Amino acid sequence: MEWSTLGRPRNPFRGGTHPRNSRLILLSLCLLLVVVAGSLVFAGYAWAKKNITLVVDGKEIALETRVNTVGDLLKTRGIQLDPRDRVEPDLAAPVTEGMRVVVKRAVPVTVTADGKTLKLLTAASTVREALQETKILPGKEDIVAPGPEEEVRSGMAIRVIRVRQVPKEIVVSVPYSIRREADPNLLRGQVKVVQAGRQGKEKQRWVLVYHDGREVKRVMEASQVVTPPVDRVVRVGTLQQVSRGGRDIRFNRVIDVVATAYTYSGNNTASGVPPHHGVVAVDPRVIPLGTRLYVEGYGYATALDVGSSIRGNRIDLFMESAAEARRWGVRRVNVYVLE
Repeated sequence: MEWSTLGRPRNPFRGGTHPRNSRLILLSLCLLLVVVAGSLVFAGYAWAKKNITLVVDGKEIALETRVNTVGDLLKTRGIQLDPRDRVEPDLAAPVTEGMRVVVKRAVPVTVTADGKTLKLLTAASTVREALQETKILPGKEDIVAPGPEEEVRSGMAIRVIRVRQVPKEIVVSVPYSIRREADPNLLRGQVKVVQAGRQGKEKQRWVLVYHDGREVKRVMEASQVVTPPVDRVVRVGTLQQVSRGGRDIRFNRVIDVVATAYTYSGNNTASGVPPHHGVVAVDPRVIPLGTRLYVEGYGYATALDVGSSIRGNRIDLFMESAAEARRWGVRRVNVYVLE
């Protein structure tokens, strides 16, 4: 006999998942994936944004950017570069947070050295860097103007002065001194040389300094006297009184002169006095007009006239006649300037 179990029909989903629950789970997983992907995209977007500082021609700009390289940054900013412009860091460098990008434009300068002047476009920061670009190397003693560490400016004129020092030895004369000795036996105003002076010799070592081939100064490093000089010794008269014609004559000084003679010409003297014996024509630069004199061989006289040919230690004595003037002729005499 066959038996059968009576009861509720068997559930086909027992031990599994209802289809409706599966769909919910799948939907939840999809939403989770979307949220995670969105978060990753947002995080990547935020991570790609960088704050940097861009400096162009000395002007600073604070920027937010998402570009990858310095070259991309300059392109997005519309900054065009000349081949001689300088960018730091270089164009291929990756852009990073806090980076400072500096664009230095090339400026025109001139460089003068060795007799030549070069025109140059340079983005060098200093004069030293600009010279390095031109392959002009200053020597240790050379002068660079402006100084090597000066900042390069547009239109700057840079000059390299070549400095050369040349040693030189020379022999020069050493002047002698004049030693004066009072002599009471000589008339005041007279001098007598008792020892001739002689120059000495001195060896000197100099350094001659040249700037671009032109001597600008010389410096004496050492000197040595080879032959000492010999003093010139002169005796100076102090005697102020002489006796002439039985009379003592006191005077301030005596002058050795060349004396000629003249006579009446129809004109008064330069001082307005009619000519007469005792009138002397003089050079006022040597003997002032009005000076009282005693002329050896002539006697007492006064400087009252001048003459076109009377210059220096010359005088012209007035004579009463042409015959006396001829007899006097030309003589060298002492003239005493009276007190």
